[in-house]
Amino acid sequence: MNSEDLDLGQIDEITKFVDIEAPPPKGLPTAHLVFGTNQAKPIEIAAERYHQGLAPLIIATGGVNRHNGIVEGRDIRRLLIERGVPGAVIRCEDQSVNTWQNVELALPYLREALEFGLRIVAIGKWYHRRTVHSLATLLPEIGPFYAVSWEPVYAGRLVTRSDWPSILEGKRKVIREWEEVSRRVGDGSFREADRIDGAWCC
Repeated sequence: MNSEDLDLGQIDEITKFVDIEAPPPKGLPTAHLVFGTNQAKPIEIAAERYHQGLAPLIIATGGVNRHNGIVEGRDIRRLLIERGVPGAVIRCEDQSVNTWQNVELALPYLREALEFGLRIVAIGKWYHRRTVHSLATLLPEIGPFYAVSWEPVYAGRLVTRSDWPSILEGKRKVIREWEEVSRRVGDGSFREADRIDGAWCC
């Protein structure tokens, strides 16, 4: 399916479905899981929240990026430290090749956070709904959790909640996310998750 096949109602429905935004309550310290990426925005978010006293534990994830060869988890860790986040606060997973593995290989750190009594916050692209379902499926004991989202740039264009249908790469990624997550929830390979009282619950 492509956006030419969609009416405004369908575009709105897809946008609402894929949008992961569910920020934690104001002032609540939480563990932050940064999903692998080669873009800087999630690192800036995590660093800012650390300096506000809201991110006492940050989990950086991601193996080798297929576009530029960086090891995402290590690069995220380095950039966080450059922004004044102490290395002792950061856990690093650097072997994963996709979103599912970002969570799977970070499970020891996620469980460490839960043992400390910290809720989890996912930091991911605004439309990356599989981040929510990967957490819900692989960490069933997670309880209510949160998500802070960001808008990625593709081919020099910011992919936003309003502009994605008119951006070729944004359109492709958002529709693929909607179709893939819907299919996997339907076949049971993703656990269901819904926003309830401002948090993701499963």
